[in-house]
Amino acid sequence: MSRTRTALLAATALVAGATGTALAAVPGDAGAAAVPCTVDYQVQNQWDNGFTASVKVTNHGAAKSSWAVKWTYAGNQKVTKGWNAKVTQSGANVTAANESYNGTLATGGSATFGFQGTYSGTNAVPAAFALDGVTCNVDSGGPTDPPTDPPPGNRVDNPYDGAAVYVNPEWSAKAAAEPGGDRIANQPTGVWLDRIAAINGVNGGMGLRDHLDEALRQKGSGKLVVQLVIYNLPGRDCAALASNGELGPTEIGTYKTDYIDPIKSILADPKYASLRIVTTVEIDSLPNLVTNTGSRPTATPQCDVMKANGNYVKGVGYALNKLGDVPNVYNYVDAAHHGWIGWDDNFGPSADVFKQAANAEGATVSDVHGFITNTANYSALKEEHFSIDDQVEGKSVRESKWVDWNRYVDELSFTQAFREKLVSVGFDANIGMLIDTSRNGWGGTARPTGPGARTSVDAYVNGGRYDRRIHIGNWCNQSGAGLGERPQASPEPGIDAYVWMKPPGESDGSSKAIPNDEGKGFDRMCDPTYTGNPRNGNNMSGALPDAPISGHWFSAQFQELMKNAYPPLP
Repeated sequence: MSRTRTALLAATALVAGATGTALAAVPGDAGAAAVPCTVDYQVQNQWDNGFTASVKVTNHGAAKSSWAVKWTYAGNQKVTKGWNAKVTQSGANVTAANESYNGTLATGGSATFGFQGTYSGTNAVPAAFALDGVTCNVDSGGPTDPPTDPPPGNRVDNPYDGAAVYVNPEWSAKAAAEPGGDRIANQPTGVWLDRIAAINGVNGGMGLRDHLDEALRQKGSGKLVVQLVIYNLPGRDCAALASNGELGPTEIGTYKTDYIDPIKSILADPKYASLRIVTTVEIDSLPNLVTNTGSRPTATPQCDVMKANGNYVKGVGYALNKLGDVPNVYNYVDAAHHGWIGWDDNFGPSADVFKQAANAEGATVSDVHGFITNTANYSALKEEHFSIDDQVEGKSVRESKWVDWNRYVDELSFTQAFREKLVSVGFDANIGMLIDTSRNGWGGTARPTGPGARTSVDAYVNGGRYDRRIHIGNWCNQSGAGLGERPQASPEPGIDAYVWMKPPGESDGSSKAIPNDEGKGFDRMCDPTYTGNPRNGNNMSGALPDAPISGHWFSAQFQELMKNAYPPLP
């Protein structure tokens, strides 16, 4: 249980001092309604010389259009980075000011922000806090109060903070069996429920309950996140044959009763209430309704059908509604990647479609804990040798063939910007983002060490970009790709975690037609001899040869990912 300290009201600003100033207690019957604000400061995770903390400020006074929270550390704590607020520090004094998207603070409303910091010695909770110069009540939890999961119905802000993440023993065994694979076999990856049969296990493999039972074993007395990929919409992946699914475009009833309902029933078992269950909801679905329909050159008849019948929106809404009813489930909706919806005519419309789905079939935006980008894709996390604001010979990098008028050049900048857009259309200001970094490292000998030549905008961008794909629209078993940043919590502002949601070594699709009973077709984008279509600018596919059907183990790809890992493997 966290300690509670009630501070005496003061009309003056917080007194800053090197040692902090404790304030006298208000009589116990003075409730929150009698004070202008309340601050709840929680140390969520702590290690030898660092920590992460979450701060929730509740406004009991007049509504605000902007805000700033201040406090003073008694020790040598230093804030290194924050999220959901602009956190700055001068000496022992810290100020957290609102971001552009969360400045509104209604009467009775709350804002939550977090940060990472360093310390040595003791990590004492600050004695007092002020909101816009007025001292607040303090409900504080410090390092003597170990992080605990909230009661049912009260999810933590970031499920990854202070928690281990489930290692899938089936994937781990395959990775460990590869030469050199033991270097990453202990990494957490997503568990893909890509057909109805996967719920109970396929070909003698682990089903959902098996994974959850193993997760409880791995959890022990600590906290643990389990990552599930919900992936079986009717008419699934209307623009890519390799990942087509078992359900036809009209089979929304089967999706609900035979797929989502059984998953919800298992996740709701009280046996699993102590797990933090993260669901990635239906990758490669909703963005297709924006980019691959109507009169666009990238449109497909299958995507037009799914937009017309509404079953993508209905299916995602139903999943969010049902799974969101389980108190320890955290729904993250797939939000494509910058090379898909980073353009002006895709960016805003995609956010609108996500909101439509989040309000369909009984769901509300409160059923969405966050979004995930770059799932099973290859977009570089950070391009460090050029930026969207650069110019060469009087031309913007947006005019280069690679960027092609996109607003973003890498996944981190896109994800943070798209988060703000999602908040602006009505999603909660505290939503967090995940980025799949399982295959976007782009290391190895081909990794540029500096900018390209400034002889032309194309030479500048192509010479310096980490992402070595032939075209940003290429997505299948990409040659030259490498493992990216290892899974980690709270790596950047607004980002809940870097994750390996796509298990490295599992194929994106087969290089040639292979009969199967999984509903997966042959997509020429997985054929290394294919010369392309409008979705990849009519370029070569860049795919590796001799690949199996999607989801099956692809040893050659796994070895290439390890060889080109960045950061490099030991």
